[in-house]
Amino acid sequence: MFLIVACLFVSWVFVHRWNQRNKKGPKTWPIFGAAIEQLMNFDRMHDWLVNYLSECQTVVVPMPSTTYTYIADPASVEHVLKTNFANYPKGETYHSYMEVLLGDGIFNVDGELWRKQRKTASFEFASKNLRDFSTVVFREYSLKLSAILTETSSHNQVVDMQELLMRMTLDSICKVGFGVEIGTLAPDLPENQFAQAFDTANIIVTLRFIDPLWRIKKLFNAGSEALLDKSIKIINDFTYSVIRRRKAELEEAQATERQMKHDILSRFIELGEDPESKMTDKSLRDVVLNFVIAGRDTTATTLSWAVYMIMTHSHVAEKLYMELKAFENERANKRVKQYAGLLNYDSLGKLHYLHAVITETLRLYPAVPQDPKGILEDDVLPDGTKVKAGGMVTYVPYSMGRMEYNWGYDAALFKPERWLKDGLFQNSSPFKFTAFQAGPRICLGKDSAYLQMKMALAILCRFFKFSLVPNHPVQYRMMTILSMAHGLKLKAVRCL
Repeated sequence: MFLIVACLFVSWVFVHRWNQRNKKGPKTWPIFGAAIEQLMNFDRMHDWLVNYLSECQTVVVPMPSTTYTYIADPASVEHVLKTNFANYPKGETYHSYMEVLLGDGIFNVDGELWRKQRKTASFEFASKNLRDFSTVVFREYSLKLSAILTETSSHNQVVDMQELLMRMTLDSICKVGFGVEIGTLAPDLPENQFAQAFDTANIIVTLRFIDPLWRIKKLFNAGSEALLDKSIKIINDFTYSVIRRRKAELEEAQATERQMKHDILSRFIELGEDPESKMTDKSLRDVVLNFVIAGRDTTATTLSWAVYMIMTHSHVAEKLYMELKAFENERANKRVKQYAGLLNYDSLGKLHYLHAVITETLRLYPAVPQDPKGILEDDVLPDGTKVKAGGMVTYVPYSMGRMEYNWGYDAALFKPERWLKDGLFQNSSPFKFTAFQAGPRICLGKDSAYLQMKMALAILCRFFKFSLVPNHPVQYRMMTILSMAHGLKLKAVRCL
């Protein structure tokens, strides 16, 4: 009997594999789908997808729990993100995986809850007061980073640029977003438990997407889920302390009739004063963490890859330096603080090559390398691919930026000039360049992110030259954000 069952099982597997022989995409197996191959390639999953999407613009990857359809064709992306937007929400699957970290924040919800948060956030991002305040804050922390690099340069010390940038953007988002000063970019670089816990939690929730046992581990509080539980406690302690501090400051401001601050958290606290809003401290916690991942991780990660690409492409570094120096020469200022004082929203907008360098970095190293959506009802994508309700469709910015059918024969090259025409920056379709998403969910903080990145790079690339530590490995880490697995170890040399 056992021999018969074994023979039937082997025959079943053989027939399954035989039926897959002419299909493009990863190898699949009965029950396990493509989980085995995906797990084997987990640490390089983005490049694993590049290989398949270069052969076919849509790749179907069956998994034990659901089926993922990965897309890199702008027409399909537009269909999912705009044309049939209502059919592709974040979905219950994505929400269940990310809820422990992002809760019911703007990046993890759909429907009325999403619309209400987006409306409040969009009102604040459109505020000139916030933009002017952001400019001052971004300049302040860029100068703090510059001071640290000046010190390390004088002692020929190695620094982890990614860590410094994470500290800079964390301090910035807490100041701009929540009105608090947390001081992680102090000269002595104090240990930051919140940032470490946030990174750990981010990695573990990403692993949930391909780990069929995560719910069991969660049930028994074992393995990675036990570590996640500890990390979330640290995250929550920090976040609730920020909320309490901000509420106390707002109460004091009201009592003394001082002017209220215009940070994002304050807007949501004011919203919570309306009983119909049903805004609790847990809701505010979710707001804080969603804006931390948006304002800290994405910006710092992009800046890290930008510094890496600039210092490994000498012609780009030289061309950028000349643009920044020419900007200075017009005003005859050579000291860092004087130079930084010239940088504002309008003047930074005139640095077209700098804008192109950042955008080209985002094309090849998008902060969010892939973005999954749920499927409410059966649908057919523009290329004819059928997708089933309950599955997931994922557009893949990392792959899209490397596809010759999107960007031409030189798609793999770092070439800021592709964004310029007669020296002026030219946008591309948001369904082709998807670093900031597109459609109704297009990133509200795009302009703010560019403002901070241009402020930081203008100062750094004008006054420092960077060199990578020999043999330092530069590769991404698998998490929701495309950060560097081993940081970015380099030396900075101060230049005049």
